[in-house]
Amino acid sequence: MNYENSLTYAQQLDKEDSLAYLREQFHIPKDKNGNDWLYFTGNSLGLQPKQTQEYIQQELRDWANLGVEGHFEAKNPWLSYHEFLTESMSKIVGAKPIEVVVMNTLTTNLHLLMVSFYQPTKTKYKIVIESDAFPSDRYAVQSQLEFHGFNAKEGLIEWKPRKGEELLHIEDLEKIVEEQGDEIALLLIGGVNYYTGQYLDLKRIAEIGHAKKCMVGIDLAHGAGNVQPNLNDSGVDFAAWCTYKYLNSGPGSLAGLFVHEKHAKNKELPRFAGWWNHNKETRFNMRQPFDVMDGAEGWQLSNPPILSMAAIRASLDMFDKVGMEALREKSEKLTGYFEFLINEINTDRIKIITPSNPKERGCQLSIQVRNADKSLHQKLTEHHIITDWREPDVIRCAPVPMYTRFKDVYEMVERLKGLLGEN
Repeated sequence: MNYENSLTYAQQLDKEDSLAYLREQFHIPKDKNGNDWLYFTGNSLGLQPKQTQEYIQQELRDWANLGVEGHFEAKNPWLSYHEFLTESMSKIVGAKPIEVVVMNTLTTNLHLLMVSFYQPTKTKYKIVIESDAFPSDRYAVQSQLEFHGFNAKEGLIEWKPRKGEELLHIEDLEKIVEEQGDEIALLLIGGVNYYTGQYLDLKRIAEIGHAKKCMVGIDLAHGAGNVQPNLNDSGVDFAAWCTYKYLNSGPGSLAGLFVHEKHAKNKELPRFAGWWNHNKETRFNMRQPFDVMDGAEGWQLSNPPILSMAAIRASLDMFDKVGMEALREKSEKLTGYFEFLINEINTDRIKIITPSNPKERGCQLSIQVRNADKSLHQKLTEHHIITDWREPDVIRCAPVPMYTRFKDVYEMVERLKGLLGEN
């Protein structure tokens, strides 16, 4: 698009935005004078939909009025509550309903999935991650290696950017797997890198891993509700994601899990068991031998926390009405405009390290600060611009299409220019 650097132009884009009405359906944090913050941290914690409170209140009322009978008699019976989320969540990540379940939290799910899909031998035991993977992923795979009796330093292979660069090249992963694939058991890759915002080619990653008989898993913490990962078509074996970022489900809320349909009926896969992944038809017969369910539900352990699921349902209902295609279209326009405005600033103190190609990023732009000491980020916060700092030198900004206006992007960059001494 041919963007213009003016407030009038930004306001015109907002008038033309078919999703502009969504902003009014969220609680926008305000300063002490009642002015809206410029909120650019939906990649860390999404804002609260206004309807969330009513969804949770419904379950509180049913708990108060029905007690334990709420499992069967509640307006939304608790016994099967997780099933209310499945179809909506599967659409968001491009999966079939049998491949998706909402349960636990992200790293817990990754560990449960690795019980099944990380099955090392003495010679084929190594795990590939990005060199700048989110720390929790690194800790998880290191502990898995050690749990299985391997040296974590020897067993961990890092897919690194080339010297002097920040972004990953898929050809470099291909070379790693081609040369060391006979020793690699698992690729566990962040689908959208938390630091740079780079959106990787999941289908190509799966093809590279499977060519050497490696299992392939994806952490979609920064992808779910942000990009369209098309998990079923990608062919990856498994994936997991949180819901409190782009899916707006509240701090520390439950996570999602995907297991490809090719594994749906494989009852021989090793897994940890609990009564909630036992056949739901005989679950309450109690004294039955374990009978694992087909599909992603077969990785559940315990009955779900309903209040957290109610918050997720409130958000997913909004996604159902809007659709990921429309959200992605607006996301690309927002980041395109954001990128254009930042590149208009006459300074060498900052640069964008997120891919310039909108198809290779979500709605995050990572701004690298030269000679960073965090002061620029702190000044932004003092001016009620809520961004996210990541060591050593990056300010992460996410103009989330559900509630960010083009006007917000323009005003953010204007204040940034002022702080950089350009105004």
